[in-house]
Amino acid sequence: MSPELRRDLQRFYNNLQDRPLPPDDPFYVDYIERQTIDGDPIAAIAQKIAWSEAASLELLSGQRGSGKSTQLLRLKQMLETDGCTVFLCDMKDYLNLSMPVEISDFLISLMGSLSREVDHRFQVDPARRGYWQRLTHFLQQEVKIEGIKLEAELDPVTFGIEASLKDDPDFKQRLQLALKGHVATLVRQVRTFADEVVQRVRKCTGDPGHKVVILVDSVEQIRGGEDVHKSVETLFVGHGEHLRFPTLHLVYTVPPYLVPLASGLDRNLGATLRTLPSVHVRRRNGEPDDQGITALRDMVALRHAAWSQVFSPEQLQDMALSTGGDLRDFFRLIREVLVLAAAKPDGLPVDDGLVQSAKNLIKRSMLPLAQDDSAWLRRIAASKTPELPSIRELPRLARFFDTHLVLNYRNGDDWYDVHPLLAEVLAAPA
Repeated sequence: MSPELRRDLQRFYNNLQDRPLPPDDPFYVDYIERQTIDGDPIAAIAQKIAWSEAASLELLSGQRGSGKSTQLLRLKQMLETDGCTVFLCDMKDYLNLSMPVEISDFLISLMGSLSREVDHRFQVDPARRGYWQRLTHFLQQEVKIEGIKLEAELDPVTFGIEASLKDDPDFKQRLQLALKGHVATLVRQVRTFADEVVQRVRKCTGDPGHKVVILVDSVEQIRGGEDVHKSVETLFVGHGEHLRFPTLHLVYTVPPYLVPLASGLDRNLGATLRTLPSVHVRRRNGEPDDQGITALRDMVALRHAAWSQVFSPEQLQDMALSTGGDLRDFFRLIREVLVLAAAKPDGLPVDDGLVQSAKNLIKRSMLPLAQDDSAWLRRIAASKTPELPSIRELPRLARFFDTHLVLNYRNGDDWYDVHPLLAEVLAAPA
């Protein structure tokens, strides 16, 4: 393989990196808009916020790699076009996503993120104490947390609460325990700060009715043991009223394992749960869906116009079907194919055996399967439903979603299927 051809494959490989794309990115493909027969969930959220005279709350779910962050960037652009001020708050910058979360540290992190975004966008008011300074004073004077030194004069971003919430598990646990009896006071303070942000934005824009929207990303990435999943369930089902703000419009991302609790979420939050499904490459009966496959082919063509010189249309379709429309796995599989092809002197055009080798590499990361997991996955494959025997088993279902053993689709109704690369394994005699 010539050095020039190898560099060409390297560019193709890097163009397949997993990253959020704004709508004006040259690699962006509007597959959500064209594939969902029951409407575009992002456009529906934007429309609801546009029509809402009072504050509102929306929920957006989807598996990791389903394009949520990309779609939030699209939603941000749509709302800003409608005249809203939109702040995108990424909770992974503030929360340890592998530890249980409580309403106290969640609200503290959310307001901390909002404070940073507001100060970045608008001129800092030197006469007004920042959010972290207010919180430090509250914890020192009212909560009086023993054994924790909160130095107000230190830079809180570097030395204080913000960094400790994410990086110091002991601090987070003690903070959670200390705030259990002060949640109502904390909620009042948080809402006061949020209202001040709205008034500050309205003053800067000169519009007394200006809408302020917060898009809260990465909440769906909170994962871990049963206690972690239970904490997320409690956050949204048990503390729903604390997640609303009287003057703000909010959109929270939520993990797909909360979808079975959708009726409880709707009731407690007064919100509609909308789902970003995997790309619809198969119909529920297993037949290929040309529209979804075409969307994936378009994504590849934008990243490498000469893709057909690397692999055939049949091989590309096979890779799309084998990854079940999961964007992250689809790009990952193609990247593995490119690496294997570049390692061979005669690696192009790619042969079927090399594609199979790359598929085996992806499948290996999903194995081995425990016997009881295999039995449950077979039931899901047969019924196309979660087959959740009880709410107590929700952490196991969450693990299936987190590891992409089970994929979520929407074609009128939500339905589920096991990852296609596991089909042969599960079809073998138990």
